[in-house]
Amino acid sequence: MAQFYPGGKKIFPQSIRDSFKYEVAEELGLTTMIKDDYWGALTSKDCGRVGGRIGGSMVKAMVRRAEEMLVEQEKGNNS
Repeated sequence: MAQFYPGGKKIFPQSIRDSFKYEVAEELGLTTMIKDDYWGALTSKDCGRVGGRIGGSMVKAMVRRAEEMLVEQEKGNNS
């Protein structure tokens, strides 16, 4: 699937996006299930429900991280 980014540039590198995924999965209490369990028996509806929660939470985490980066950048400019 094609992915489009503002100005053709990815805002966060893949490694950072992956860390967001695991951060959010941890917040939702899913890390043990992801590491240890087999998810093949889940219906697509259930996977979509989990994915939707992760996606929404991940966007919030990315916005929070971007805001923190802007604050740090602003502090550096004011020094």
